[in-house]
Amino acid sequence: MSAILHRSSRDIPPRAVSGDGPFIVDDQGRRYLDASGGAAVSCLGHSHRAVIDAIHAQVERLSYAHTSFFTTEVAESLAAHLIERAPAGLSHAFFVSGGSEAIEAALKMARQYYVEIGQPQRSVFVSRRQSYHGNTLGALAVGGNAWRRAQFAPLLIDTVQVSPCYEYRGRASGESAEQYGQRLVRELDETFERIGSQRVIGFLAETVGGATGGVLEPVPGYLRGVREVCDRHGVLLILDEVMCGMGRCGTLYACEQEGVSPDIVTIAKGLGAGYQPIGATLLSQRIFDAIRDGSGFFQHGHTYLGHALACAAALAVQQTIERESLLENVNRMGALLERRLRETFGDHPHVGDIRGRGLFRALEFVADRADKTPFDPSLRLHARLKKAAMAHGLMTYPMGGTVDGVQGDHVLLAPPFIIDAAHIETIVERLSAAISDTLVQLPTPSKHSPS
Repeated sequence: MSAILHRSSRDIPPRAVSGDGPFIVDDQGRRYLDASGGAAVSCLGHSHRAVIDAIHAQVERLSYAHTSFFTTEVAESLAAHLIERAPAGLSHAFFVSGGSEAIEAALKMARQYYVEIGQPQRSVFVSRRQSYHGNTLGALAVGGNAWRRAQFAPLLIDTVQVSPCYEYRGRASGESAEQYGQRLVRELDETFERIGSQRVIGFLAETVGGATGGVLEPVPGYLRGVREVCDRHGVLLILDEVMCGMGRCGTLYACEQEGVSPDIVTIAKGLGAGYQPIGATLLSQRIFDAIRDGSGFFQHGHTYLGHALACAAALAVQQTIERESLLENVNRMGALLERRLRETFGDHPHVGDIRGRGLFRALEFVADRADKTPFDPSLRLHARLKKAAMAHGLMTYPMGGTVDGVQGDHVLLAPPFIIDAAHIETIVERLSAAISDTLVQLPTPSKHSPS
């Protein structure tokens, strides 16, 4: 019996007792290779000495000081570190305790910006279907994860959603990747026109899609087109890099690869690598100036903003990534992971797409490769795969509803930045075994015609 309300009240998970680099060990001594970083969090693995020492040193000095009374040296240092390496125009950081809080702060910050500059009529956010921005009510409202939103829909603010950048299923026959991206940009432009751009606060998008769609990459030119449309309509561009940022895609900020600077960017997960709960909302100089020269007060806050231990952990994580040249390893091991996934699953009859960047990869499963037919959702292929992978000592991040919130299954891989070639081989071998075990246990027929 457990006194915890677990995610599933019918199935209590194994009890983790220790971490060893890219492995987690349970109370039975079973070792699990963490090929998903939990939820793309544990970028340094589970026992990095430099981070542990930094937390110990900070707790001996100061564990907590409320930000309405004090700032701290470690929070100031972390902010400076992040901003020095941030995309052009970003000037300040607001520290929270996770990704959902970072999105909530971004939404309020964007709204307050327009109030401060005398445009209070702006009240609408535009986002994308098949996106995920967090589980708090504001984050759910702007997110596009149909299953997570469904039962809470009456509580959510109204938002307008446009098509995701989902090349595998969205690009038309005979349409180039660039043409597909241009079509999506036109859709966004037309959406702003239909709403009335003077009513729109911001366009919110994951730079690289995460859990809901399974590592959906922007096609060439798409985000640059989005930036131009937002600028032309006077709308803020808010990029969610909670999962894809902080080195996960091979650059510290994923938008670096697109040549785009947002007005606001949210980060978390790999920021603190799971050693402490932390997230951040980074804002541009013009937003900061509007607040400073207006009310002078950001009307938002939580008790644990800028928590000293969390900032110490995050600063140590970011310094370690630089000191150990781990972004180089992300790119090197990411290329190897992609090659081994394609060699192993490139011709697999039930793997429709292999996609991703750096150590952020996904496989999308199909019942039929020829017409991309997804498996019947009632089979819960993703849940079966997670269980099978755990039985093989492998942690993965499978998800259902990939296509439209109901149909489709994928598995996301986001291993720690410290992995080596031997770990890659183990991940692919165990994943292959788990997929085989899952498929052989499926009842027939396994096809489901999409609606």
